[in-house]
Amino acid sequence: MATPNKLDQKNYITPEGHATLEAEFQQLLKVERPEVVRVVAWAASNGDRSENGDYIYGKKRLRQIDSRLRFLMQRMDLAVIVDPQTQQGLEKIFFGAWVTLCSLGRETEHVYRIVGQDEIEPSKGYISWISPLARALLGKQPGDIVRVQTPGGEESYEVQEVSYQEPQRNSQEN
Repeated sequence: MATPNKLDQKNYITPEGHATLEAEFQQLLKVERPEVVRVVAWAASNGDRSENGDYIYGKKRLRQIDSRLRFLMQRMDLAVIVDPQTQQGLEKIFFGAWVTLCSLGRETEHVYRIVGQDEIEPSKGYISWISPLARALLGKQPGDIVRVQTPGGEESYEVQEVSYQEPQRNSQEN
């Protein structure tokens, strides 16, 4: 039995995440790639290509851009856009939710948003829906206790708040 390719699984993504992928795709396709093609064509017209840095670097950059364009196209083709604003049962944690957790062992508060794999951004608290923490949180509601196995051992959290709007943060919060 063949193991499923990571790129074959559904690519759940928020509308904002999809717009970010689309913007990067358009920037590469309509701005960066044509500029690199222009530089490569100019460099090729200068003669000997074997020692022409502009030509060699340009061809390498063109391959990188084309590879990234293929990847982005594949991710967007697999995308299943989930708008958190249309979720039912907004008191529970589903994809796109902002979740405020209190760590029971450390008495610290954390705010996370459950997003797609292409949207992960730890500095903003964005975690993938397939991460162990997000999987443990899905379907929970305020007051529930969640236990998650981490590299440092088992951690316990209490769900404090669930929101589908970005919470206003204090400058001291995570």
